[in-house]
Amino acid sequence: MADEYHRGEMDIHEQVATYNAVMALTKWGSLAIAVSVLALTLWFCTPFGFFGGLIPSLVVLVVGILILRDKKGGGH
Repeated sequence: MADEYHRGEMDIHEQVATYNAVMALTKWGSLAIAVSVLALTLWFCTPFGFFGGLIPSLVVLVVGILILRDKKGGGH
């Protein structure tokens, strides 16, 4: 059975797609958790109130989106 294996001949498109999906979910999920924790912490644990938590959270969200989005034509 071991002699039936030929290195580099297996179709790995599904594995690559799954890996890319997991990495994307991890990346965007981490940003969502960070923004949520920031907003709720500033809202409930400081005297800034709702808008004092919302505005910095939106800034972090926009900066995070700009940093984490897929770059066109660059890198790997």
